[in-house]
Amino acid sequence: MSANGFHGTPSAKALRPQSNSSNRSRALGQIGLRPMRKRVSALVIVMLLSSSCSTMVGPDYVKPSAPTEEQWLESEDRRVKTAPEEYSDWWTVFNDPVLNTLIATAYRQNLPLQIAGIRILEARAVLGITVGNQYPQLQQGRGGTTRNRISEHAANTAGADKGFWDYEVGFDAAWELDVWGRFRRAVESGLANFEASIASYDDALVSLTAEVARTYVLLCTFEERLAIARENVRIQERSLQIAQARFRGGAVTELDVQQATSLLKDTEASLPRFEAGIRQAQNALAILLGVLPGKIDEMLGGAGVLPQVPQEIVVDIPAELMRRRPDIRLAEYQVATQSPLIGVSKADLYPAFSLLGSIGLRSSNSPKSDAGHSDFGDLFDADSIEWFAGPSFTWNLFNYGRIKNRVRAEDARFQQLVVNYEDTVLRAHQEVEDALVGFLRKDEEEGFLHDSVKASQRSVDLSLIQYREGLVDYQRVLDTQRFLAQEQDLWTATRGDVVLNLIAVYKALGGGWQIREGEDFVPAEIMEEMRRRTDWGNILTPEKQGSPASDAERLKWRWPDW
Repeated sequence: MSANGFHGTPSAKALRPQSNSSNRSRALGQIGLRPMRKRVSALVIVMLLSSSCSTMVGPDYVKPSAPTEEQWLESEDRRVKTAPEEYSDWWTVFNDPVLNTLIATAYRQNLPLQIAGIRILEARAVLGITVGNQYPQLQQGRGGTTRNRISEHAANTAGADKGFWDYEVGFDAAWELDVWGRFRRAVESGLANFEASIASYDDALVSLTAEVARTYVLLCTFEERLAIARENVRIQERSLQIAQARFRGGAVTELDVQQATSLLKDTEASLPRFEAGIRQAQNALAILLGVLPGKIDEMLGGAGVLPQVPQEIVVDIPAELMRRRPDIRLAEYQVATQSPLIGVSKADLYPAFSLLGSIGLRSSNSPKSDAGHSDFGDLFDADSIEWFAGPSFTWNLFNYGRIKNRVRAEDARFQQLVVNYEDTVLRAHQEVEDALVGFLRKDEEEGFLHDSVKASQRSVDLSLIQYREGLVDYQRVLDTQRFLAQEQDLWTATRGDVVLNLIAVYKALGGGWQIREGEDFVPAEIMEEMRRRTDWGNILTPEKQGSPASDAERLKWRWPDW
């Protein structure tokens, strides 16, 4: 019996030798394929209509809701202005060319961001697989030739040749009708997953821009703290020289000299700590920029100065977080990805209807009757055609609750993602509020510390004058210099915290990802390497990398990638 269900026993006509000229005189259009073509076309129309008119089980996706504030808690502060803002290049408010260059370089070269971009291409290819499942799932051509020998004792073979060649060529197809919307729900899920991969890329870009700025500010803070520590070393060395001179003159005891030495060495001990912090921050920046440590020294241009914060910051209304923050969009798309999977599983509760078909040509030749011929006999004769077509269905009736519990599991995963979406929105509000109050209070703290540093510097000058004149002991000098070093370091660290909190505000507001608009997600050299290795078709084109802009465009994405 053949692969398509027909017996291979040769007929009298099949064993009759045919001339090559007779075979060549027969066109395929004359062997009965035209009626078959009409039948196949009718079946395709029926299948398309059944898919388009059928119902879709499972819930339709509805965007989840989450509570939103009307105004930020710190919106009444005079340093906060509420107005629409995009924050696409928020780092430019610092007016720091070095920072601008670092972020632009990181956007082009950061390796984890490139991985996130390649995952978009992966999700697009997976979507293509899902779209293809809507069409005939089994399509295969077949062909071959076999040498057969029938047993001498086989029934109903009297007078027939016991040995013959069997030739076959044909095409098989099977198509499960999407009656319950299983495949269309899967496409919905795949498209949402693709859009989730874009949101994930945007979220990575928001984190990258903020991390580059944060690391740069840490570097500048360490460099300023190092410069202040070196200045305090210079001041304390001068104090030690005064104490040594007075000790040699017999005006004071050795205690003053030892106290001055102790303070100086304690301050000098902070220098290696700051130098280590500088090198570690530089190394972190190098990795963010996708280069080896030590390769960005020329880009940094020597000792950095902390960026200046603007006198007023602009924050958009809380409702805009839902649109701008990519992690909220990512959480939403994850819900949209899971929702159709409930319908995919639920479709297994109902019978699956399919159309099966096969068409081919078969001929068997006896070596005795075909002597001297090297062709395939009458394989291409009109009478050699064989085919079958018809519907079938399967229904997994006795599944012992497996399908229902699979549906329940998918529904539970969906509900988890709904709650996760709500939690993401709440945490986004918390991050903005935390960053805002941190920036405003640190800014106030920096003002007080600035005044403290000015007073401490004056105290050091006065104590040295009084000590030189013998009006106070060295303990007064020691205390004022130690306090000055402490206040200057704290003031510098707080200035850095002010900038870091402002960076956190912009990150919490979802700024930075907009710089990729109009650009490819993957660098051109990587896409070219992928093209050389694999046929990517038109997936690497810009119009196939972005998410569909309209419902009409979303329908176009349901066509297969041939």
